[in-house]
Amino acid sequence: MRLTTLSGNRVPQGPIKLMHRIYKYVLPEVERELEQLRRFAQRIPDLELRTQALASMDSKKFHCQGGGVYAAANLERRHVLIPLIVALQTISDYLDNLCDRSTSLNPDDFRLLHQSMLDAVNPEAELQDYYAFRSENDDGGYLHHLVRTCQLHAAQLPSYSSVQQHVTELVALYGDLQVYKHIRKDLRESQLLAWWELHRNNYPNLQWNEFAAATGSTLGMFMLFLAASEDRLSERDAATIKCIYFPHVCGLHILLDYLIDQEEDYAGGDLNFCNYYDNESLLVERLGTIVNRAREDVKQLPASRFHRLIIEGLLALYLSDPKVRHQADVRDVSRKLMKNSPLTRLFFLINSIWIRKQQA
Repeated sequence: MRLTTLSGNRVPQGPIKLMHRIYKYVLPEVERELEQLRRFAQRIPDLELRTQALASMDSKKFHCQGGGVYAAANLERRHVLIPLIVALQTISDYLDNLCDRSTSLNPDDFRLLHQSMLDAVNPEAELQDYYAFRSENDDGGYLHHLVRTCQLHAAQLPSYSSVQQHVTELVALYGDLQVYKHIRKDLRESQLLAWWELHRNNYPNLQWNEFAAATGSTLGMFMLFLAASEDRLSERDAATIKCIYFPHVCGLHILLDYLIDQEEDYAGGDLNFCNYYDNESLLVERLGTIVNRAREDVKQLPASRFHRLIIEGLLALYLSDPKVRHQADVRDVSRKLMKNSPLTRLFFLINSIWIRKQQA
């Protein structure tokens, strides 16, 4: 199928032009958005909520920076895309902290917290008491502010009505994952497998852990925001774009994240989807397959080179992480995945290391 929208003439198709836009526009504007949110979070009355809100921005800032890359493909509408992406990613990271370090294991609590993300991508939704099932609940309006920010900016995207259904589907899957992965440890795997049974017929080439990983990515949401920044995006093209990004691009994103977090997840007793392969060879094989399928999928998009750069950038960003050096098994996997690395990935590798040094 040939997409009729998403014109490629303004999208950066080479790594140098893309990085120029990222350094000149994206990173400074993401930082400004985060600084405003940080000032708001510093005023949160409840100590635990304030601690987790600030920690999510300090330790996971690169999530917002990475998401902001999509605004580089439509600089004319970055004033809408960047605040929207930063606000939704900040909700995601904040709630992840609350669930990871939760004072409860109540699935109703996790479900209601993540209702805020569903409301955030629905400009018509009413705000709710998202903390109703937990004792920590006085955030001074912080979560409501994030939801409203998303709603206001989503409504400004010219074609948001065409993508809203698909964004909502991805957000709903994300919320399901967050519920099932944070409940009691003895229930997690059985709940995840039961959830997979509801979806497996739609993804016959995936294993259950790969589907679960794909649902944990926000990249498909951000790509749909970018698509909605175009005039007259059709609903048919919106559906195609969703299928191009989910599951392979999204799955690659989160499997790489789990790959480098294996040691700390083991220490913390946290679920890690890379641990469900029988051996390292199978892990490398499956990751390699998902990389190749992601590359093939994005060829369907106009300006496909931009999306290929994102894939290579993901590989470089995660496989250059300092965590890799301290895990022998992960180092081996990384070397195999980086074998015959194209020059673009080497370029992003150097840039990833440089960006980390600036943040140290």
